[in-house]
Amino acid sequence: MTRKTYYGPIIDVSFDGAVCQHAGECVRGMPTVFDTGKRPWIDPGNADDAALAEHLRAVVGRCPSGALGIVEHEAQA
Repeated sequence: MTRKTYYGPIIDVSFDGAVCQHAGECVRGMPTVFDTGKRPWIDPGNADDAALAEHLRAVVGRCPSGALGIVEHEAQA
C-alpha cells in the first residue's frame, strides 16, 4: 500500500497501511479525527483550530510504527 494523504484546513495527515501495527494510539488519542467506523477514517478537518492541530501533531507523534505522518501547510507570504 502506498502512503495516502488526508487534507485538513491547518495540517494534513498521511497514512501508510502497510506499515501500520494497529496499536490504536491514534483512535484513542483523537477519536474525532481517527474514526474507523467512517470513510474516510481520517478527517483532519476536525482539527480546525490551532489547539486541536497541536493535539493532532502530538497524537500522530505517538504512532509507534510511523504509519502516520503530519504534512504541514506551507506558510503564505
